[in-house]
Amino acid sequence: MSISILLADDHTILRQGLTALLEAEPDFFILGEASTGMETLQKVRTLNPDVLVLDLALPDIHGLEITRQVHNSNPQTRIVILSMHGKEAYVLEALKSGASAYVLKGSEARELIQAIRQAREGIRYLSPPLSDQSLEAYILSTRGQDFDPSEILTNRERQILHLAAGGCSSNEIARRLSISSRTVEAHRAKVMAKLDLHNQSELVRFALQHDIITLDES
Repeated sequence: MSISILLADDHTILRQGLTALLEAEPDFFILGEASTGMETLQKVRTLNPDVLVLDLALPDIHGLEITRQVHNSNPQTRIVILSMHGKEAYVLEALKSGASAYVLKGSEARELIQAIRQAREGIRYLSPPLSDQSLEAYILSTRGQDFDPSEILTNRERQILHLAAGGCSSNEIARRLSISSRTVEAHRAKVMAKLDLHNQSELVRFALQHDIITLDES
């Protein structure tokens, strides 16, 4: 039985390499490719792949949010996360969001192939050095703590979140960080998308809840 696959990654050369690698398997069929979160969600709805191979770091919507939406709208599509992030917090949140497998980009090709086959059968796969035991140890060490969504932000995005939540305008942030206001707006849009925030009030509330700013700064 063939397995239809949708590849979602914003690097063209990586998608091309994955296509060549996976299509060498007789039971794999690449149904399509996507380079953004919106394109991924649209193609999952229209193509209905057996497996979505998904990078977490897409430019417009974070992979965790894509995972949640696909798991809710297309539960028959199994999700294999292919990421450079090996922290247990990312892995655990991906599995909670509906992913069936988590493969590190530094893994061997056979691991991704195995992950796709196991995910299709509903069997969880974690590429080494990840393991159920390491996740259980992480859960025990953080019991009572919530996953911090701000962990998915880059250092620059954290800087802009802090300044924007503190009331700085885009021009002021640009001046402080020695970048253009257009770059600030681009980063701010990514922050809002990754954290599922829709306005300044939600941005400030998030920053206060996660101790990114204090009441004195807001």
